[in-house]
Amino acid sequence: MLNITRFNTLDNAFENLFRGIPVWQQNAERQAAEPTRFPMDVSENDREYQILAELPGVKKEEISIIINGNEVAVSAEVKHEKIVKDGDTVLRAERYYGKIQRAFTLGHEVDQATAQAKYNDGVLELTLPKKTGAASKRLAVH
Repeated sequence: MLNITRFNTLDNAFENLFRGIPVWQQNAERQAAEPTRFPMDVSENDREYQILAELPGVKKEEISIIINGNEVAVSAEVKHEKIVKDGDTVLRAERYYGKIQRAFTLGHEVDQATAQAKYNDGVLELTLPKKTGAASKRLAVH
C-alpha cells in the first residue's frame, strides 16, 4: 500500500520534513512567544459597542486608538524582556519589541465626542456610543 502525505503550505512541508531536529523546535517556540495580534471581545447593544482587548505588560501611554467613522484601529508598542538565569548560565532568553495592532469596521458610526477608553490590569476597555443620525424622513411622491 502506498502512503500519501498532503501538504497545505510550504511551511508545513518543511516542518514535517525536518521533524525532530531541535533547531526547528526552538524556532517554533520563539515564534509562538512573539505576539502579532491580541485577543479582543466586541459586543453591542442598541446604544453602544463594548470592546475588551488584552494588552498585558503595555503601558497606557503606548496605546493608540484611532476612530474614523465606523472604523476603529487599536495599536500598542510592545517591549518585553524576560531572562531566566541559573548562576551565570542563561537558560532561556525571550525578548520581543514591536507594534501590535487590530483594525475593524463596525456596523454603525461611532460618536467620537462621547467615546471612552479605560486601561486597567492589562485590559483595555472601550465604550463606543453609536452616532445618532438624523431621523429618517419619508418623502411623498407628488
